[in-house]
Amino acid sequence: MLGASGTVLALGGTAAAADTRRGGGKGLKGLPVPTIIGHRGASGYRPEHTLAAYQLALDMGADIVEAGDLVPTKDGHLVCRHEPEIGGTTDVADHPEFADRKRTKQLDGVATTGWFTEDFTLAELKTLRATERIPANRPHNTLYDGRWEIPTFEEVLRWQDEQTRKRGKQVWIYPELKHPTYFRKLGLGTEERLAALLRRHGKDKKHSPVVIQSFEPTSIQRMNKLVGNPLAVLLSGADTRPWDFVEAGDPRTTADLITPEGLKEIASYADGIGPTLDLVIPRDSAGRLTEPTTLVRDAHRAGLILHPYTLRNENPFLPADFRRGTDPDAYGDVFGAYRAYFATGIDGVFTDHPDTGLLAREDFVNG
Repeated sequence: MLGASGTVLALGGTAAAADTRRGGGKGLKGLPVPTIIGHRGASGYRPEHTLAAYQLALDMGADIVEAGDLVPTKDGHLVCRHEPEIGGTTDVADHPEFADRKRTKQLDGVATTGWFTEDFTLAELKTLRATERIPANRPHNTLYDGRWEIPTFEEVLRWQDEQTRKRGKQVWIYPELKHPTYFRKLGLGTEERLAALLRRHGKDKKHSPVVIQSFEPTSIQRMNKLVGNPLAVLLSGADTRPWDFVEAGDPRTTADLITPEGLKEIASYADGIGPTLDLVIPRDSAGRLTEPTTLVRDAHRAGLILHPYTLRNENPFLPADFRRGTDPDAYGDVFGAYRAYFATGIDGVFTDHPDTGLLAREDFVNG
């Protein structure tokens, strides 16, 4: 934490320089550029989607915290988990009282076995504790297994207010609606639940410090009718189809959405896109970066911001030209990767290591 605090202090002049690049503005457009977004918190250092991971991201200086991936409980509460299946992110397997809840379900067309949030009440989920999702890459994070509970999104909203008061600076969050079509078919529509929470807390306006994202364009269209918040459409690989398109028989793929025409359509109901980094700079067959695509230029021409995902320090997650050795939990040349992606003109990036991202931005902005 001393190192994290030092990083924040060292960045004292960076935000001002970055604001000059943006030209200032209200709401989302007033944040530094490139914007550093703590992906599921500071998940490179703490089990993801815990208040501890969110808190550390703020302490490290993240401009926005992705808090969190939203999935519903059986009794309709929105909680923060990467997926509805929680066997890989909690100690549920160690609870014999829940052994009979394990089952196999079709999650967006994929057979998935485990324990699902929609089969638990909130009170039951609160008896569980979070664990590290990728222990092979982050064995140090397993130190914290079992320490923190699953937060509700309402707890996150209260935490956001508390941190804003303590810091004297507005804290921003970037929740994601997970699998909204899947949950709507179960009678657990998540958009309406999220909108109701935002309205209850007075955070449903154009410049409210809550950016809403989803991989399903129709979910973002629905949110556009419910709230005034800034919205972003997440985009996976070019040959993939959003699940809501699959369910509706819409033949379009992500490749269709990132054409100038597709981006113009997205801009009619959203403020930005969250593409996978490979849509910004593809990799060749050896995993090395090639030439940037025109996505940044085309999205900006449509009036959209770009917050691609996800930069991580560890070797397996980096392009091959930035890896160092083969150790799965060793760090590669992530600063080199940041330089390459920042040079494309992206407006920000999701990162599991906000302190690294902030140092990379300082290098980039200050030349």
